Amino acid sequence: MSGYTALLDANVLYPAPVRDLLLQLAVTDVYKARWTADIHREWIEKLLENEPHRERAKLERTRDLMDSNTRDALVTGYESLIPSLQLPDENDRHVLAAAIVGRCDVIVTANLKDFPEAALAPFGIDAQHPDEFLCNHLNLAQGLFCRCVQKIRQRLKNPPCTTGEYLETLTRNGLVATAAELRRFAELL
Repeated sequence: MSGYTALLDANVLYPAPVRDLLLQLAVTDVYKARWTADIHREWIEKLLENEPHRERAKLERTRDLMDSNTRDALVTGYESLIPSLQLPDENDRHVLAAAIVGRCDVIVTANLKDFPEAALAPFGIDAQHPDEFLCNHLNLAQGLFCRCVQKIRQRLKNPPCTTGEYLETLTRNGLVATAAELRRFAELL
């Protein structure tokens, strides 16, 4: 099991294709994933705002499955640290606080500007876009990464998804470099 630990920001837990890939890699022990109840609330609320036809109960079931199937992922006890932290957006301080308490190496977020290096460096934490994070892990463990993608594709049954369609979905969801790298391994996916 990898000791590399990542706090997943709400904006990488929604959309679902990015979340599915990050979680499959985590449950396969490619890295350790962390998040909080606040982060869950954020991604669920954003998804319901953008897609009001979704059922809250189903999203909460997804949240519960994430918590129960990903080892030690739920970070608690970080709230008292929030007021002492400085970030460009005060609403993101809970993410950094959770990363500190969760002993994370990296915050995986699509909002890199909200987590400047100068604010994270004193805590030994980096911020990476999910595309960079996933490319790094693909380069470290190509076979394991490809097996994870294969498992995800096998679960997609309604409708089934070809390798090309899956890679196009990743591209549409901002994982451009990851999808490009995975094309080299298309026969394994």
